[in-house]
Amino acid sequence: MRRSEFLRAVDDEFGARANALTHDLVLGGLGMTARDALDAGVPPREIWLALCAETDVPAQRRYGVGRLEPRES
Repeated sequence: MRRSEFLRAVDDEFGARANALTHDLVLGGLGMTARDALDAGVPPREIWLALCAETDVPAQRRYGVGRLEPRES
């Protein structure tokens, strides 16, 4: 997962709450916010999974998100 995919996944999952969650919610598994973890170089996939665990996102919505659909030719 790339940083851009992480940010897209957070926006898709949390909508208007995305900014507040990434800046204010300390993720128990990481001991820092998602934004701080990104800045510290923690892999975006690890941050995404920690955020999902902290906010009880169902498992079926945790994997493969954030990717753009392939373009039609």
